[in-house]
Amino acid sequence: MTLGAVLFDVDGVLLDSTEAHRRVWDAWAGLRGLNADAVWPLTFGRRPEDTVRLAAPELDPSQERLVLDQLLEQQHAFPAVDGAVELLLGLPGDAWAIVTSGDRVSVHARFAAADLPLPRVHVYGGDVVQAKPAPECYLKAAAALGLDPSACLVVEDAPAGVAAGKAAGCRVAGFTSTHDRDGLHPADLFFDTHADTAAYLQAAGLLSTGSLA
Repeated sequence: MTLGAVLFDVDGVLLDSTEAHRRVWDAWAGLRGLNADAVWPLTFGRRPEDTVRLAAPELDPSQERLVLDQLLEQQHAFPAVDGAVELLLGLPGDAWAIVTSGDRVSVHARFAAADLPLPRVHVYGGDVVQAKPAPECYLKAAAALGLDPSACLVVEDAPAGVAAGKAAGCRVAGFTSTHDRDGLHPADLFFDTHADTAAYLQAAGLLSTGSLA
């Protein structure tokens, strides 16, 4: 089937948020007497509440989310990933979506600060009952675009997101910003930079040749 749209994860794919989120989770782990190095791998591609459930099931996820949000408000460095602005500006607005475990207000503010455009379709952690690695978020995005999931390419940097895209029936590209290729299996293909993303989307006819010139 011809590629109809690309569905982007946000953190680690469009926004370079790794250092800020690491500081937040390290601080939270310290407050709760947890091993920060054990908590950190549980955060990728998941809503904060879901990470809390895995890392400290005895705690109330909704209350811990408030603590995490307060810690996150102290972070202000969320630059665009190299090449992301040019890539998104070269895509038709109805040919891509963002699908993230983050919340609407924070993502909109960070996109504005990083000069990233917003697509017509966006799905946030609060929009789904079952978050990544469940497929619900990507199924919702494909449906909102009026496409079969098999006509969508998911771009993800986290194992949970790769699993969600595959379970939804999408083709999945692993973006190697936070995990290496071995950590992103069973992705169908891999992008190391957004130059790779652009080349693939141009070849698929979704991104016009010369739009990044």
